[in-house]
Amino acid sequence: MRSDLLNRRRFLRSAGLRSGTALAGAALGAPVLATPALAQVLPTVQWRLHSDFPRAIGATYRGATGIARTVASLTDGRFQIEIRTADDVDGDPARTFDAVEAGAIEACHTLSAYNIRRDPAFAFGTALPFGLNARMQNAWIAEGGGQSLLDDFYASYNLVSFAAGNTGAQMGGWFRKEIKSLPEIAGMKMRIAGLGALVMNRLGVETQTLSPDEARKALESGAIDAAEFAGPAADEAFGFHEVAPYYYYPGWWEGGPSLHLFANKPAFEALPPSYQAALRAAAAQANVTIPARFDIQNNAAIRRLVADGVRLRPFPQDLLDAAYRASFELYAELAAKSPSFKTIYEPWKHFRDEMYQWYRVAEHAFDSFGFAQQSRGL
Repeated sequence: MRSDLLNRRRFLRSAGLRSGTALAGAALGAPVLATPALAQVLPTVQWRLHSDFPRAIGATYRGATGIARTVASLTDGRFQIEIRTADDVDGDPARTFDAVEAGAIEACHTLSAYNIRRDPAFAFGTALPFGLNARMQNAWIAEGGGQSLLDDFYASYNLVSFAAGNTGAQMGGWFRKEIKSLPEIAGMKMRIAGLGALVMNRLGVETQTLSPDEARKALESGAIDAAEFAGPAADEAFGFHEVAPYYYYPGWWEGGPSLHLFANKPAFEALPPSYQAALRAAAAQANVTIPARFDIQNNAAIRRLVADGVRLRPFPQDLLDAAYRASFELYAELAAKSPSFKTIYEPWKHFRDEMYQWYRVAEHAFDSFGFAQQSRGL
């Protein structure tokens, strides 16, 4: 009996339960190791996230800051993310990928297409000319096999990615003069990026990659003839409507471009599972709120622009037809040159073709009828 008592005392000492308070708590059925003590096991983590979008684009800037707030909230403030934007750091957005890949910073909120000079397959994470609309893009990534394909591709660059926003179909840009047919764009100088620029090159346009501020100044001075950026709200913020009167649509090169949260792969894998889940949840929330904000803001902005005298114009049909043909000729050439592009393109194209067939049945019919009725004043 005495031996059993001594053994019990030794056990309690080794477990650290030496105080009467601890024993009383256990006797009352309270957990011996309280929740705050469990929480202390989780580390304090500080990340740096660079957003490749200026603060003037409120939808994307609030998306990045929202990611940071959500992560902090879900981890009781233990996982903090410092946000820097394109206003804080000048330079080529492609360098952001370099910094995340190297681990110089832990994350970025950006468009993967900024990096197509390294590999054209980076375009799939954003958009391809005449590709997927916003809903199709989300469906492809989330449920259509896109995430797995992108994961395999990004892993070779030391990156992991999560869809974190979409602008919806963009506008086709600002032009100093009206365009009535395809031949009229030959020899034009235009600010445009991504695969859309490569297609425009094939149509005889000289393309340039400029920041929004640089593009506005070049358009005003006549150094360029046209410039595309995003949509009504973002374009209005940079004053494009003040230097060019014609606003064309649609932005056929970006029918539903995704924004992504990229993270350095080793840094992400070093996080506790609950922190990884918090980051995923924050990106998923941004993937809902950012397109909603763009829809609300663009609706208001396009009305202001038209009221200010902006002239909306659809691209000429012969230009769209030529751009469509040139786009798919380009994809065939890229697939022949880039194994990674081919690996993603073939299942992507199959997904696109099937989605187009489905959308023609219900979505297109519903939208077309409603728009036609509205145009009749009904």
